[in-house]
Amino acid sequence: MPYHRLKSQCGYSLIELIIVVMIIGLIAGIAVRSLRSSNEVSRTNATLARMDLLASAIAGNPDRVSGGVRSDYGYVGDIGSLPPTLDALVTDPGGLATWRGPYVTDKFGNGGPDYTFRQDAWGVPFQYSGGASIVSTGSGTTLTRHIAASVEDLLYNSVTLAITDVERVPPGSTYRDSIRAVLVYPDGAGSYRWRSATPDAGGRLEFDSIPAGLHRLHIIYLPDSDTITRLVNVDPGRTFYTDITLTRGLH
Repeated sequence: MPYHRLKSQCGYSLIELIIVVMIIGLIAGIAVRSLRSSNEVSRTNATLARMDLLASAIAGNPDRVSGGVRSDYGYVGDIGSLPPTLDALVTDPGGLATWRGPYVTDKFGNGGPDYTFRQDAWGVPFQYSGGASIVSTGSGTTLTRHIAASVEDLLYNSVTLAITDVERVPPGSTYRDSIRAVLVYPDGAGSYRWRSATPDAGGRLEFDSIPAGLHRLHIIYLPDSDTITRLVNVDPGRTFYTDITLTRGLH
């Protein structure tokens, strides 16, 4: 009896090929969506980092401390006003003697010190017009970085003093005119303002509308021109308060 060997039928049917192609397409689609999502997260994080850098350039970094005292108040601390544009952070906007920039450098690209800081990671310029927030719209949604709760918190704070003599006795109505407090701070126009005031009978006085920053305070006993000088930290949205003790008795 003759022996006939059956031939093996190899290969895929059309339906099997279609299924394989569909699976490959599905996997590729998932990979593309995952890569796109990862890129968006990366761009969002880079944008937030740039906005943090700009906020610190404008109002300073509270974590920078020297001798136990905050030392960085950025553009606001040097000028006494908000920058009119982001360009003012790298270029003196108009012959300001108190400008100590650049306050920001290019950490995110190769465009030099005044390039990528002005735009988000999608290449869209940040929206900033001298207020208390920076806005990014490059992602298609709005990302907002608040520099402070309000412009008032950055520019209109208070310094309150309580002055007594070496025996902790306030000057009273007799000696209050013998004491002069002078606060020196940037005037917002590239120079300094020297504001002076005398305490009330209880030794208290207040300076209002003070920009955030590290400012000089002089307490002068006028009869002897004896002066105490201190630095005062005016933080955004806070009242600075300190007790001043003169080196002499007034009574």
